[in-house]
Amino acid sequence: MQLLCQSNPELLELEAEVLDARPGAVLLAQTPAFPGGGGQLPDRAFIQWDKGEAVVRAMTFDERGWWHEFESEAEIVDRVRVLVNAEFRRLMCELHTLAHVTNSVVFQNFGGALLTGAQLSADGTFRVDFDLAGSDMDRLRALAGPINDAIRQDLPIRAFQMPWEEANSVPGLFRSKSVSPPRQADGNVRIVEIGELDRQACGGTHLTSTVQSRPVRILKVDNKGRQNRRIKVGFVE
Repeated sequence: MQLLCQSNPELLELEAEVLDARPGAVLLAQTPAFPGGGGQLPDRAFIQWDKGEAVVRAMTFDERGWWHEFESEAEIVDRVRVLVNAEFRRLMCELHTLAHVTNSVVFQNFGGALLTGAQLSADGTFRVDFDLAGSDMDRLRALAGPINDAIRQDLPIRAFQMPWEEANSVPGLFRSKSVSPPRQADGNVRIVEIGELDRQACGGTHLTSTVQSRPVRILKVDNKGRQNRRIKVGFVE
């Protein structure tokens, strides 16, 4: 099931019928909120009903839709409204876009190095880990230059669906060393494209152009094991 944040990313509020309920949780056929995954934090969202509102603390998938767990013991049987915090969503879009740009710069300049981990943070930083045995640490510390160049180029960003088997046969579309993007129920996988710079499978949320991002700096480069190199990135203050 494609999330609304993928097909309609501008939608931050949704009124929906409750399909099922238990104390502190409702099942909805759709949701405007991103549930988290792929290193991206879940949206900060809350749920409103006729007698109150509460913070959504978790979302889990059911073949009928999405369970929304919230900080209340209320049992809701009618309709609800789900609202997404726009500022936090925008931050996650910005960080996820920058993580893709960083990934692409490393992939192109370090012999197709594969991603071994990624994490976006609420403090406005992110880290990406790569399989980079014996890499030049000074070159990694200089990555802010090409990343900021990509930001200034105002590269358009779009997403589209591709058959999973076709995507799996294209070198560079699947960038993780150990995990392949899941095949959707329709047999497709979502691809995110950043101009001519980057094209890879991803289910997260992104900006619509690189120029919408703030410039960045490399905060730290670490060795995390014999082959793993961790790059931490933050905004220029």
